[in-house]
Amino acid sequence: MTLSTRRAIDRWNDETGDVPGWVLITLMTAGLVIIIWGLAGPALSGVFQQAIARVSGI
Repeated sequence: MTLSTRRAIDRWNDETGDVPGWVLITLMTAGLVIIIWGLAGPALSGVFQQAIARVSGI
């Protein structure tokens, strides 16, 4: 086995991961959820209340 093949296999089997990358992805996802919730929350609340009013017949 050549040295370059061995290095490629070692990288493939490396399970340490990219922790800073995953932390960044998690924080960015949380930020997007907060922004979308802030923008769409009132509209979704209105739709929900309207649907409940129609179902309950009020």
